[in-house]
Amino acid sequence: MRPVTGMDLADLVRLKGDPRSFAKMLGGVRSAFQTAEELAEEMALWGRCGFGMWSLHELADDRFAGVAGLMERADGRGVALRFALVADRHGHGFASEAAGAALRFAHERAGLTRVVAVARADNLGSRNVLGAVGMREAEWFDRHGEPMIIYVSEPVTPDFTQKHAFPSP
Repeated sequence: MRPVTGMDLADLVRLKGDPRSFAKMLGGVRSAFQTAEELAEEMALWGRCGFGMWSLHELADDRFAGVAGLMERADGRGVALRFALVADRHGHGFASEAAGAALRFAHERAGLTRVVAVARADNLGSRNVLGAVGMREAEWFDRHGEPMIIYVSEPVTPDFTQKHAFPSP
């Protein structure tokens, strides 16, 4: 994982233009122009906030596999975990690995006490990933007739753990 840069644009255009990978994302499939605009915003977020999106690459051959990371939601719900993989990387555990790493970064390095994620109710793959990385369902809402679920991660502090420890069986 490495922060996105201008060098990722061609890969991002392919990823965000592919309905198999991006049709269920907020805003859906993107044009090349939209992808370039988003990339500029994502790179600026790293400079402004110290977090953002990462470009994911295969260890063996450095082949582009997708993106994962954090973004500020325009709807005011807070900082969100996002991830998307190229279609041939679905179902291999990459999303869980990358989303988990991004969530750990959010809490441990960026100091975020709350991270959200939004998934369509029918996007079982994303919902499974969000549950696997420890996020919990917090709220349902309707967006243009589509049921959506907000997931939340709010890590338990060590102080809380000590005060609320449960006895061993």
